[in-house]
Amino acid sequence: MLILQAERDALLKPLQAVTGIVERRHTLPILSNVLIEKKGGQVSLLATDLEIQITTANTEELSGEDFRLTTSAKKLQDILRAVPAGTITLDQQDGRLTLKAGKSRFNLQTLPADDFPLLSVNGAAEASFTLAQRELKKLLAQVQFGMAVQDIRYYLNGLLLQTEGNQVRLVATDGHRLAFSSTALADSLPKAEVILPRKTILELYKLLQDSDEPINIELLSNQVRFSFGSTVIISKVVDGKFPDYNRVIPLDNDKLFLISRLDFLHALQRAAILANEKFRGVRLVLKAGSLSILCTNSEQEEAEEELEIGYDGGSLEIGFNINYLLDVLTNLSVDTLQLAFGDGNRSALVTIPDYPDFKYIVMPMRI
Repeated sequence: MLILQAERDALLKPLQAVTGIVERRHTLPILSNVLIEKKGGQVSLLATDLEIQITTANTEELSGEDFRLTTSAKKLQDILRAVPAGTITLDQQDGRLTLKAGKSRFNLQTLPADDFPLLSVNGAAEASFTLAQRELKKLLAQVQFGMAVQDIRYYLNGLLLQTEGNQVRLVATDGHRLAFSSTALADSLPKAEVILPRKTILELYKLLQDSDEPINIELLSNQVRFSFGSTVIISKVVDGKFPDYNRVIPLDNDKLFLISRLDFLHALQRAAILANEKFRGVRLVLKAGSLSILCTNSEQEEAEEELEIGYDGGSLEIGFNINYLLDVLTNLSVDTLQLAFGDGNRSALVTIPDYPDFKYIVMPMRI
C-alpha cells in the first residue's frame, strides 16, 4: 500500500535532525528505529534513547495515507543520502517498508509503532522563557567546551542552566577550568536550575539556527523541554549538585592587560607544535610590555613566541594546559580579551572588555 510520496529532502532533513541521538547498538532494538507518523499533510519523526527525545516535522503538506511505523533510523538516513534528489515513494506491507527512488528499491524491516517508548512530560514548568535561537547558540558556544567528558563526577558531564530574576546563566566545568555566560531577559523568572546532559547540549547546539527565530525553554521538575520551529527536544536532567561556581571566580587578580584574541591564538597554536604530547604544558612569562609563550617537550625541543602588550605591572611566570587556553580562544569570536593574573598558583581569569556576561577561569599547572 502506497503511504507516502514526497521529495527526498522533505524526509531527509527532519530525519537528520533526530538521528543524532539514536544508538546503533541498544539493548532495546526498537530504540535503533525512528518513529514516523503521518497525520493529514504533516509527517513527524521522533527518536529517543530514553534520556533525550527529539521530535520534528516537515514544513510542507505531503500527500498519502495516514500511518505510524518505526524503521531503522541510520539505514533510512543512509539510503536517503545515497539516492539522488527527486521524488521518493514509501510502501508498507506485511511489516516491511519499501522505499523507491528512480530505479532503486529498498526493503526495510519495521517494528510496531505501539511498542515505541516515549518520554512523557512530568508536571508543570518551574520556569519558562524564550530566547532568540541566535542568542542561545552564542551562549552555548561560550561555555559548552568546558564540560567534562566521562568524568566519574557525573554532574560535571553536563551544563548548569540557572534562572534567577531576569538572568539566565550557563556554566560548565571539568574541575580544571570553568566557563560562565549569562543573558538578561525582559521578564523576571523564579530561581531554578538544572544540569543538562552533555549529549543534550551537543544535539541542541547542532539544531539551533543562527537566526532571530524564538526558542522556548521550560524547566520541569526532572526534565527540560526546548521548542523551536517544528522541533521539540525533551531531555532528562542530571541528578546531582553542581559546584558553587562563584567560589572559584578570582576577584583580586591585579595583573591585567588586553590582548588580541587572534594574535594570542595563533601564537599558542604555533607553540603547541612542540608542546609535550602527554602533559600539554605551556609557560607564560609576563613582563612590562610583553607576554612570552614557551613550550618544550621530552625531546628537549622548544618553541618561543613573544607578543607585545600594553602592560606595565609586575613580572610573572605561570604554567597552563595549553588546550584549555586554545579552547576558549577558538570558541569566542571577539577581537580583544582581557587576561587577569594573580600569582603563579592562582587561577587566571579571561573576560571580554565591556561585557560582564562572560567569564572563563583556568587553573594553573606545574611545569
